[in-house]
Parts: sequence; C-alpha cells; structure tokens
Amino acid sequence: MLSSLVKDHLNKQAIRKEQQELKRKEAVAAANNLTQALVDHLNVGVAQAYLNQKRLDAEAKQLHHSATNFAKQTQQWVSLVESFNSALKEIGDAENWARSIEKDMRMITSALEYSYKVTQETQ
Repeated sequence: MLSSLVKDHLNKQAIRKEQQELKRKEAVAAANNLTQALVDHLNVGVAQAYLNQKRLDAEAKQLHHSATNFAKQTQQWVSLVESFNSALKEIGDAENWARSIEKDMRMITSALEYSYKVTQETQ
C-alpha cells in the first residue's frame, strides 16, 4: 500500500511537472510573441519617423534652393530699381539744366530786347 501511494504521488508529480513544463513553454511563446509584436509596432513608428525625416530633408533642400533663387531675383530687382532711380536723377538733372539754360536765355532775350528798344528810341 505504501509503495502504491508513492507511485501515485510520483505519477501525480510527473504529471504536474509536465503540465508546468507545458505552461512554461506556452508562457515563453506568449512572451516571445508579445516581444515581437512590440518590436514590430516600434519599428513601424521608427520607419515612419525615418520617412518623415527624409521628406523633411528634401523639402528643406527645396526651400533653401527657392530662397536662394528668390534672393538672387531680389538682388536683380534692387539693382534694376537703383539704376532706374539713377536714370530719374539724371533726367531731373537734365531738366534742371534745361530750366537754367531757359532762364539764362530769357534773361539774354530780355536784355537784347531792352537794348534794341533803347537803340530804337535813340535813333
């Protein structure tokens, strides 16, 4: 009877060990699956961040290129406006010169007219 109790106990203990081993293997497999799922989830986020960074870099290069072109065009416009302003100043100087010549000519004309009248009156 004692030997049958020991055998039953050993059999039950062996069954429990097998069940524990199965449950341990299931727990390890579940932990592996969870870990893999978490890694996959994180990798998707990292991949998306990497793609976003590449897109941002490309857009930053394009923006830099556009800004450089805009700066060149702005410089050309500034140069054009400066030359236009200079031309306007020259026109203003020419107009002022023409006015001063006209004023001098009027003075000469009035002096000649006065002189002609005086000589006419004396004759």
